[in-house]
Amino acid sequence: QVQLEESGGGSVQAGGSLRLSCAVSTYQGSNYCRGWFRQGPEQEREGVATIDSDGRTAYADSVKGRFTISKDNAKNTVYLQMNSLKPEDTAMYYCAADASSLVCATGKPRYWGRGTQVTVSS
Repeated sequence: QVQLEESGGGSVQAGGSLRLSCAVSTYQGSNYCRGWFRQGPEQEREGVATIDSDGRTAYADSVKGRFTISKDNAKNTVYLQMNSLKPEDTAMYYCAADASSLVCATGKPRYWGRGTQVTVSS
């Protein structure tokens, strides 16, 4: 069973930065994806950023140029650097993973963390 544990959430003022981390418990082979998703109050879950085993990344339009997803293969950890945060970025952020590199983009990866709260005040 793959377990994911997020950390790094918190409260910041608009314009500030946070770095989220997600430790993945089990190596998933050579063809996998990792993703960050978020769900704000009374909103549907949305994809924020994804990265696959080859390092290809994708971002939601709302975070392009502000957020950066990266991974450390040696630590089996994925990160989300969030800069220039806005109040509308306030949400619970979830890390997700799948053993197929294409699945994260569908929004339906198999494994999910419990989430970490990000709150941005104006």
